[in-house]
Amino acid sequence: MDILKSLGHPEEILNLFKFKMGGCSAVMPKLDYESMSESLRTCYLYLNQTSRSFAAVIQALDGELRHAVCIFYLVLRALDTVEDDMTIPLDKKVPMLNDFHTYLYQDEWCFTESQEKDRQVLEDFPTISLEFRNLAQEYRDVISDICHRMGAGMAEFLEKKVGSMKEWDLYCHYVAGLVGVGLSQLFSASKLEDPEVGRDTELANSMGLFLQKTNIIRDYLEDTQQGRAFWPQEAWSQFAGRLEDLAHPEKLESALSCLNLLVTDALRHVPDVIAYLSRLHNQSVFNFCAIPQVMAIATLSSCYNNPMVFQGVVKIRKGQAVTLMMEATNMGAVQTIIAQYSQEIVQKVSLTDPSRDKTLHILAVIRDKSALSQSSLPTRTHHLSPMYLSAAMLLAALSWQYLSTTAAQAIGVNR
Repeated sequence: MDILKSLGHPEEILNLFKFKMGGCSAVMPKLDYESMSESLRTCYLYLNQTSRSFAAVIQALDGELRHAVCIFYLVLRALDTVEDDMTIPLDKKVPMLNDFHTYLYQDEWCFTESQEKDRQVLEDFPTISLEFRNLAQEYRDVISDICHRMGAGMAEFLEKKVGSMKEWDLYCHYVAGLVGVGLSQLFSASKLEDPEVGRDTELANSMGLFLQKTNIIRDYLEDTQQGRAFWPQEAWSQFAGRLEDLAHPEKLESALSCLNLLVTDALRHVPDVIAYLSRLHNQSVFNFCAIPQVMAIATLSSCYNNPMVFQGVVKIRKGQAVTLMMEATNMGAVQTIIAQYSQEIVQKVSLTDPSRDKTLHILAVIRDKSALSQSSLPTRTHHLSPMYLSAAMLLAALSWQYLSTTAAQAIGVNR
């Protein structure tokens, strides 16, 4: 049972229990589905079915921004489903990706031939496109533009692999950086955030790149087993003849060197993440943006120098995820979390790792950017009496089956 992994972290056990008892209502409020149209209710159903990470924080956004981001997510989920479906021949897939933004204004367009698990967003695309057309014009313009640019970028990379580190940045820009740009423009269009948030595309791009690179690093084994290659050749070719060779036990030292190189590259986006988050004013927007970012740096800390990346799935603990979700609600807390996980990585850096100097340098930049010195890092450990801790553990264990179903929508970093 996953709760056993949190036994050394009593605050996580308590937060799991608080989560079950509704302690995250500020982050995950209940929506008034009765006031929605049937098509909009269906869209939120698809959101909860297809998102492992963002469903909760999307539904916590304020006002009309909530619906705009929900539809934005579903449109891009449908586009991504086309890209991921290996059963669609390239001569059909490439035009679909390039033209996908035009389907938003075609009442009847749908695609019923997908074999992907999220195919319902393609099969019932008319419901999603209907709600897209019900959005205000400023939201429609952003969503259509990002969909167009993303589809073209996906089509570009269908027939070529990610080669150089610059191409890795470009691929991640197409599939995630543009999401950050689009979301930022939606935040500004809603008037919940200043126009500057939507205009600064460099910081917004970094928000997406940090999440996407974390996902790519974590998902090495799953992707290679399914015939997908997202680690850049410029990186892995320094350590192996083929990308999948990194999973061979005799290649472990080289595999870890490659892994640490890519984690270091992902970490260089963290200063921009801190700068971006520091500009946000609306609480719901801040939660929406901050929670995935702290999940990502926690995931990178777990992945760094970890052989399990090449042997299975590296995940942060459910209690850890819920704790991060409950804590990452203000800039000071986010800076503390980022600094603490950065320090965790510092402690794992090997004297012989080829990327050691670069890793330590970017971690020092992150520490300075977060304005927290190692000596001033506050502890988040709660000192509890044995009786209270035992009771909390028992309550958390008894409620776990219910909790695990609910928490699944609020944890993890989704791609």
